[in-house]
Amino acid sequence: MLIKIKKKTLLRFKYYKFKCVLGKNGIKKNKIEGDMATPSGTYKLGKLYYRADRIKNIKTKLDKIIIKKNMGWSNSVTDKKYNKEINIIKKKGFEKLYRKDHKYDAFIVIKYNLPKPVPGKGSAIFIHLTRNYKPTAGCIALNIKNFLILAKFCNKKTSIKI
Repeated sequence: MLIKIKKKTLLRFKYYKFKCVLGKNGIKKNKIEGDMATPSGTYKLGKLYYRADRIKNIKTKLDKIIIKKNMGWSNSVTDKKYNKEINIIKKKGFEKLYRKDHKYDAFIVIKYNLPKPVPGKGSAIFIHLTRNYKPTAGCIALNIKNFLILAKFCNKKTSIKI
């Protein structure tokens, strides 16, 4: 299955059309860390992460991981685990996954700059949740209802074209 981003505010797959929001600075071919842009290209999807205390029973064929309080995603260009899940042990250089807001109550990893990340090329590109459709830092965001419908149809062969 191929998910497509159309017109920067529309996510399409199968016969569904969902309102979405992208990075504040639009779509870029040459994404760099911190540029607030969503990377263009076609990418496989990775694992689905979720907060079990906030969302129950997500149906998907993707591998699922429950988000714990000490989990982060490295965005430090000097970290050997750049653009990968980490245990939080320091105060800088990561995106916290266990958040007070609801953006990461559930998210799907977009396999951009993976499996062998190039430091500085961009990290933590996800399909995550939004309540207000404000631009992201480079991710794609959907409301919870649409996210759960999308997740139900995703599997390890699913790709997204941005």
